[in-house]
Amino acid sequence: MRSFLTVAAVAGMVATVAIPAFAAADRGDVAQARTLQQVSADDAQSLVVASEGSPATLDRGGYSATTPEEIESAKAKAAAEEAAKAALAARLASSSSKARASSSFSSAVPLVSPGSGTVRRPLAHFDNFGRPYAGHKGTDYMVGRGEPIYAVADGTVVASSESGPGWGVYVKIAHNIGGTRVTSLYAHMDWGTRRVSVGDTVSVGQLIGQVGSTGRANGTHLHLEIRINNGYTNAESWLQANAG
Repeated sequence: MRSFLTVAAVAGMVATVAIPAFAAADRGDVAQARTLQQVSADDAQSLVVASEGSPATLDRGGYSATTPEEIESAKAKAAAEEAAKAALAARLASSSSKARASSSFSSAVPLVSPGSGTVRRPLAHFDNFGRPYAGHKGTDYMVGRGEPIYAVADGTVVASSESGPGWGVYVKIAHNIGGTRVTSLYAHMDWGTRRVSVGDTVSVGQLIGQVGSTGRANGTHLHLEIRINNGYTNAESWLQANAG
């Protein structure tokens, strides 16, 4: 009898403990119980690998390894090229502006010098003479920029350039005056004002260019050289003796 009561008591205790657990199961709490593996699986990040991926061979010509010195050298070279381009653009712009400026001088300029005779003066007027110095083979007539320059006599153009050695823009004419060989040279003309080219035949008093300060010149003026039978002579003295 005692054994029976003991077994019955134990069974009652088991039933008491099992009933709340069973009731909790009935409320759906079992569905809320989750393992750590399930929680971590929900929060895990995913990695997608393209199925079309394939190894490719690098082209060695498509890249290069350079030292700091090589990089600096390349930068310096690029900078020098840019500076050269800028300098060229500046020179072209300067030449263009000079051409535009000189073209304005060409308007309303008399095409023939005043006076008459076989020989005429190269300028209609001038302000004063330049200061002579040792080795100077011509006469400098100081006058404003753009003044017209005329051929001193009939002749043939034997030189005409925008970049003479020290003369800048200049024209040189060969004449035969009364059987005497005479050469006249007109230097420091303004840019783009030459009206004659090598081989042209010119008449006395014909417009050939305009005064400037190109070449080795101090101020605007005409540098005139006169050579008689290959020997230099004082240009002003020759003009005073021959110009009409």
